[in-house]
Amino acid sequence: MKQTFAWKGNVIHTPECGRLELRPGSWLVCEDGLVGGVFDALPEKYRGIPAEDFGDKLILPGLIDLHVHASQYAYRGLGMDMELLDWLEHNAFPEESHFANPDYAARAYAIFTEQLRTSATTRACIFATLHRPATRELMEDLERTGLPCFVGKVNMDRNSPDILRETTEESLAETRRWLEESGELDLVRPILTPRFTPSCTDELMAGLGELQREFHVPLQSHLSENRSEIRWVSELCPNTRFYGEAYEQFGLFGGGCPTVMAHCVWSGEEERKLIKDNGVFIAHCPQSNMNVSSGIAPVRTFLREGQKVGLGSDVAGGAHLSIFRAMTDGIQCSKLRWRLVDQDAPALTLAEALYLATKGGGAFFGKVGSFEPGYECDAIVMDDAGLPTTRACTLAERLERIVYLSDGLPVAKCAAGVRLF
Repeated sequence: MKQTFAWKGNVIHTPECGRLELRPGSWLVCEDGLVGGVFDALPEKYRGIPAEDFGDKLILPGLIDLHVHASQYAYRGLGMDMELLDWLEHNAFPEESHFANPDYAARAYAIFTEQLRTSATTRACIFATLHRPATRELMEDLERTGLPCFVGKVNMDRNSPDILRETTEESLAETRRWLEESGELDLVRPILTPRFTPSCTDELMAGLGELQREFHVPLQSHLSENRSEIRWVSELCPNTRFYGEAYEQFGLFGGGCPTVMAHCVWSGEEERKLIKDNGVFIAHCPQSNMNVSSGIAPVRTFLREGQKVGLGSDVAGGAHLSIFRAMTDGIQCSKLRWRLVDQDAPALTLAEALYLATKGGGAFFGKVGSFEPGYECDAIVMDDAGLPTTRACTLAERLERIVYLSDGLPVAKCAAGVRLF
C-alpha cells in the first residue's frame, strides 16, 4: 500500500542530466507513493504525517540497475581473464544449467534478492534463466522484498549446450505459460528475454514478437557488446545490415515494444540512429565491458545524441552489484576513451553519472529516479559518518566520497512509495 511520510536530510537529485540539485537540511515528502516535493520547512498540510529527521545524512533517489543476471550472482569475480564468448561457454552456461534444480534455484535466488534488498538499488531489469519454475521463484522472492523489478525468463534454442537449450516450441510454450502466470504479481513484472541473437533462431524470435504484441510486455537483450559476437550475428543474419536489425525485423526493438539493450559498445551510426528513433534504452555496463574485454562504450556520444541511457551492473560480467561502483567505473572508462580514443568526447561528470544511475535508467519504469513532484518515490538515505576526513567537504564533495568510497549500503530505503527499511 502506497504510503505518506516525510524524511529530512541533505536532499540531492538530478532533475536534468549534469545538474545536481542540492537541498541541505530539507524535507522530502512522499504523498500516497508519489513525491509531493522537497521543502525547506514541512508545509502545514503535511503536519502530522509520519516524519523522520535523518540529521546530516544524505537522501538520494534510489539507484536503477538496467541490466543484471540474477542467476550469475554466485560466480561474481570469476573467469575475468576470458573474453565474452569463452566466458559464456565456461562460466555462464554451466552455472545457469543448475537452475533446473528447484532447490538450487531457491538457495541462489534467496542470496541474490537479499543482497539487492539491502543495496542502494530500488529497481532492476533482471535476467533469470530459461527455466520457468526457477524464474517464477525469483519473481516471488523479489515481490516479497518490495522492489519493483522486471524479470525475464531467458529464451535459447540454438548455439548453447544441450543442458541449457529448449526447442523452439518448448521455449515459446513455456514463455507463454510464464507470462500468463506472472499477472498475479503486483510489483514484479515480466520482460521478454531472448538472450541474444546467436542463441535464438528466427522462428523463436518471430514467436516472441507475436507474444509481445499479444501480452504487451517489454523486452531486454544484448546488443553489439563484442566484435566477435557482431561478426557471428552478421553470419547468422545475412539479411541484416547491422545487429540491431536482427531484433527490429521481428518488432522487438523499441517502438511499440519498450526495449532495453545492454552494452552497445560497438554500435555504429546507423544502429545508433535506429536506437534513438525507436526509443530503445541503452544499459551502459562499464565494468563488464572491461572485465570481458569488450571495449569502452561511447557514453558521451550517447548523451550528445539524446539517447536514453542508464547504468547496469551486469553481474557477473560485472563483479559488483553496486550501481555506485557502476557510476565510478563509467566515469573512469569515459576518461580512458577521452584520452585514448576520442579527444572530442569529454569524460562523464559525477552529476551526469548520478543522472544515469537514477532518472536516466528510471525512465524505463516511468516517472522514476527524481524528486520532482509527481515522480514515484524511490529514495535511499546514505550515511558518510564512516568515511572520516579532516577536510571540510561541501555537500557535493560528500556525495562524491559516498559514490567512490562507501560500501553502498543505505540506512533507510523506500521504493514506489513504500518504506522497505
